[in-house]
Amino acid sequence: MTHLTKATAAAILALAVSPAMAQDFKLALSTSQPTTDPMVIAMEEAKTKIEDRSEGRIGVTIYPSSQLGEDNDVLEQIRGGAPIAVLVDAGRLSAFKREMGILAAPYLVEDYTGYAAITSSPVFQGWADELAESSGLRLMNYNWFQGTRQMFTKKLVEGPEDLSGVRVRTIDAPGWVATVEAMGATPAPMAWSEVYSALQLGAIDGAEAQLTGAFGIKLHEVSTNVAFTNHIQLFTGLVTSEDWYQSLPDDLRTILDEELMAAGDMATEGTVARLAQVQSDMEAAGVSFNELDTAPFREATAAVYETLDLVEAREALQPYLNQ
Repeated sequence: MTHLTKATAAAILALAVSPAMAQDFKLALSTSQPTTDPMVIAMEEAKTKIEDRSEGRIGVTIYPSSQLGEDNDVLEQIRGGAPIAVLVDAGRLSAFKREMGILAAPYLVEDYTGYAAITSSPVFQGWADELAESSGLRLMNYNWFQGTRQMFTKKLVEGPEDLSGVRVRTIDAPGWVATVEAMGATPAPMAWSEVYSALQLGAIDGAEAQLTGAFGIKLHEVSTNVAFTNHIQLFTGLVTSEDWYQSLPDDLRTILDEELMAAGDMATEGTVARLAQVQSDMEAAGVSFNELDTAPFREATAAVYETLDLVEAREALQPYLNQ
């Protein structure tokens, strides 16, 4: 963590321990996405509603583009008690609660609408409560759809064999690394903020990413092909400090829960609405898109569930899959 990030975290933590008599709570919302992304736009809407409904008792500050540090670093700040909520995928939470990794597993559902039944299930809620108890990380919601992950490369990809020897950026979490490797590529975990320059300089050959996120950092300038592998439906959720969350009065906790859940729905709608335009803009910039048979990729990644010891977790979710 940089000195700047440490200083920022310290300042945020200081706000959390301000005099309780003032009933003044501060929350920082952190995301890796830029200000133009549907995630940040929805956060801005939530900030206004939270501050209005709480009559100023909760102050919200938004930090886009990983301004508080990379997601794994921010999670550690949260575990230390900082009043931050970071938007992350469940793959990053698998280090604290193994079963959470299932939510970022390959081809778990047919499309993004399949996640609603999963995240409203008692199985999921039980995992979230166990995560909070064992790690101090409270997963407040998990309904922020960032898009379907596709393969951005400088060459045509039609099957797993085309990814042999191709260095592909992915998220720094076991499930993501295992998935990319199973798809035939060489995983290259790195911070999202470093992907553009890494592709530009040839340090990596490609990246698996969702269209809106990729457009936000202009990956269409440094890649020439997008293969519709559809390997993961990227949902994310807001994770905050369990101690801080439980310290809130009941009415303020309700406000946060309701408005941040509504913001996730808004972000999802914004993402879906932008997909066609983003693809059109990328095509205009010279990027080619190719549909492909995903069956070989599904077959290749099936073993990921065994590799990550998630077979039982998938069985537990079976009643809620693809409803």
